[in-house]
Amino acid sequence: MKHVFGPVPSRRLGRSLGIDPVPLKTCNFSCVYCQLGRTRPLARKRRAFFSVSDMLAEVATVLSHDGPDSIDWITFVGSGETTLFSRLGSLIRFVKSISELPVAVITNGSLLYLPEVRKELSAADAVLPSLDAGTETLYARINRPHRDFLFQQHVDGLMEFRKEYEGRLWVEVMLLGGINDSPEALRDIAAVLERIDPDEIHISTPTRPPAEHWVELPNHGGLERASAAFGSIAEVLQPIEVNMETGLDGELEEAVLRIVSRHPLQEIEVIRSLERWVPGRVPETLAALTGSGKIKIIERYGKRFWCAADTQFPDQGPSGIRSSDLDEAHTTSGAPA
Repeated sequence: MKHVFGPVPSRRLGRSLGIDPVPLKTCNFSCVYCQLGRTRPLARKRRAFFSVSDMLAEVATVLSHDGPDSIDWITFVGSGETTLFSRLGSLIRFVKSISELPVAVITNGSLLYLPEVRKELSAADAVLPSLDAGTETLYARINRPHRDFLFQQHVDGLMEFRKEYEGRLWVEVMLLGGINDSPEALRDIAAVLERIDPDEIHISTPTRPPAEHWVELPNHGGLERASAAFGSIAEVLQPIEVNMETGLDGELEEAVLRIVSRHPLQEIEVIRSLERWVPGRVPETLAALTGSGKIKIIERYGKRFWCAADTQFPDQGPSGIRSSDLDEAHTTSGAPA
């Protein structure tokens, strides 16, 4: 399977069958907390990266194999920004025509200022955009967007979508220790969220490997402040362990790569899955996987995470964000070839 993965357990969507419509790290943001590393280069234009019919064929194959009872949601979640796929609307409608399962779209929300994107997402049962900052300055620091994507444009897009959208709008806030968890930063975010008026607010923490090693988890006080600032519709999402499935083709290496290229796993999660798949042969299987050249191991928070080999997790040292990082984020143009 090239585009479809799982089903995997999701903190918000139960057992989620994922559909990935973009190449790895095709994104207009380079968020400091991204579990897929830095974005190089930043994307700007929407494109039909892959065949809709190919993706639909994969979905149909999985549904016929697993059956709808083992899946709670079908989720469009990209290895980058999902809405950069220019035929997303058609893909959502086609999926809903072959399945009665609810459809969700996970997005950074940056393209919702475009009427055509809002129309495409209107067919989904739930849309889960992000909002990590309440000011332009903090937006630039955390999300490091392409220069064409401005904070006010982002907010205006979310507000317009809320007016038009009849499904469930669940906004995610990624809370970062010492960056956006102060009382002032949270008041700014809360003020913007009040204008957007989502159905739910999901407070996340970077439990997977952040792109920058200096990104810190918020402490209990930060989480409490966020919950209080965002009100009764806010929920702190708890970490969840991912159990990999072997996949339809039974190819062990590809099954592992299919998950970690979109959702890096702690090494202990990989080991536990292998203990189910190949009991008694875990050490040699681990050695074969790490020796394949397709896996990269990243250390964050004292833990080892398995990622795709071509993800970019450079070691910046202890000083934090370099000014050149922000300069590049606002001067890079063009989309991946």
